[in-house]
Amino acid sequence: MIVAVSSVGKDLNAQVDPRFGRCQNFIIVDTDTMEFEAIENPNINATGGAGIQSGSLMAEKGVKAILTGNVGPNAFQTLSSAGIKIITGVSGTVKETIEIFKKGNFEAVDSPTVADHFGINSGAGPGRGAGMGRGQGMGRGMGQGGGRGRTNR
Repeated sequence: MIVAVSSVGKDLNAQVDPRFGRCQNFIIVDTDTMEFEAIENPNINATGGAGIQSGSLMAEKGVKAILTGNVGPNAFQTLSSAGIKIITGVSGTVKETIEIFKKGNFEAVDSPTVADHFGINSGAGPGRGAGMGRGQGMGRGMGQGGGRGRTNR
């Protein structure tokens, strides 16, 4: 079976990355032969849609199961739609994780384990948001109307 593990490194001795959509790497492993391919996650710094894009990448690679720490709602939907099993709560090394998986000691989840945008700027600490606090429309309101209908004559 072809599985993917979210990883902080590029080999079987690397630690599992607790993030899916924004993990550093994906280690794609054939569990029968233990041959693997390491792929740098092109979506790690995506401003949006990282889970969807990462899920689509896994589907393109023919992955049948994902082993990761957490999965958000968009990634969950994309992976589920592709028929990919989602296993969360995983930690340790990629190799240890695969061995546990092969023994059948993991169960797939049936819902996301974190909210949207989990893992964005992880480790960055507290900070201030950008903007001037006025919100959209700068206090004037939006959608007040005033247009005229169009008639066809």
